Amino acid sequence: MNANASSVTAEANPPVEKTHEASPPKIKKRRWWLWLIAFAVLAVAGVWLLSKWQAHSAATKPAREGASPSVPVTVAQAKKGEIPVYLNGLGSVTPFNTVTVRSRIDGQLLRVAFQEGQFVRQGDELAQIDPKPFKVQLEQAEGQLARDQAQLANARLDLQRYTMLVEQGVITRQQFDTQKATVSQFDGVIRADQAAIDNAKLNISYCRITAPLSGRVGLRLADVGNLIHATDPNGLVVITQVQPIAVLFTIPEDSLSQVLKRVRAGEKLSVEASDRSGQNKIAEGRVASIDNQIDQTTGTSRLKAVFDNKDNTMFPNQFVNIRLLVEMKKDKILIPTVAIQRGPQGTFVYVVKPDQTVDVRQITVGIIEGTEASIDQGLSDGEQVVVDGVDKLRAGSKVRTGAGEQ
Repeated sequence: MNANASSVTAEANPPVEKTHEASPPKIKKRRWWLWLIAFAVLAVAGVWLLSKWQAHSAATKPAREGASPSVPVTVAQAKKGEIPVYLNGLGSVTPFNTVTVRSRIDGQLLRVAFQEGQFVRQGDELAQIDPKPFKVQLEQAEGQLARDQAQLANARLDLQRYTMLVEQGVITRQQFDTQKATVSQFDGVIRADQAAIDNAKLNISYCRITAPLSGRVGLRLADVGNLIHATDPNGLVVITQVQPIAVLFTIPEDSLSQVLKRVRAGEKLSVEASDRSGQNKIAEGRVASIDNQIDQTTGTSRLKAVFDNKDNTMFPNQFVNIRLLVEMKKDKILIPTVAIQRGPQGTFVYVVKPDQTVDVRQITVGIIEGTEASIDQGLSDGEQVVVDGVDKLRAGSKVRTGAGEQ
């Protein structure tokens, strides 16, 4: 019975195994057809999109070819004008006059009448020295004068008597001459007494120390209560004259001929002084003198310029940058410096032509002063050059000038 069951099972199993083995190929076959259908759909869609894109490109190509995009730029017009020629140098501000105020007499300092750093005028009181000793000397000299004047008067009366007596022959001529000499002697004593009085008065006037010139005082070098002497090396205070004030500066010796030519012609050369950075102008002045020799160690010549300095913007020993105007070049083609470009072939500019295209123009630059430059060759009066927007330009580029034309 078991054997029959086994045979029955063995006969039933083979169909089941055949069914299981046949199923995967059907699934693979079905997937292959799905992939084929999807690929066909994508291919058809791609061909349709490509044809549409080609049709659109063909329709818009003439429009693109007919109107290339223009580059927005800012332009400036080349014009004729004058441009200054400057010589640059480094200078040092020097007081026009410097005075160390000293006492002319010996005495005790009673009062100081100035503030350190104050601006004083000529004749202003600076200090006061005790005048009492000199007043006593004055009184002594005046008393001596009174005594000698009385003796002189008596001698003159005696001389009058001797004159009468010598005419009468009562006294000898020698006695008369002696009395006459005595009168002359007292005349000399009176003059000496008067000089002593004047000297005492002068010393009293020296007790009041005044400013010998207008200027700015420095730090006080003596304090109240100290005994000061005429021989003190430091003095009381130093005054520097700052109105006007001078600047010593140097220029290259090769440029000296230009300056001398103008000076000998009687011209007043103007000078500008600016701060250490050279960006801020401080004052304007004129050349006052030229040194008589050239410094061989530096190959430069020294010049002195004078400034009014009414606003006190210049200070002694201050370093400044000097610009000396030597000439004004006239009838030069001028353009902004920002328009000048530099490349392997040299300097050039983009010139805007009437058809609103640009041309690359080689130029020769002359003098550059601030934001302007003179052009010796390459440009004509009235031509327009690009000053902004040059990054995207090439020769023949179409441009569109904006509202910011210069």
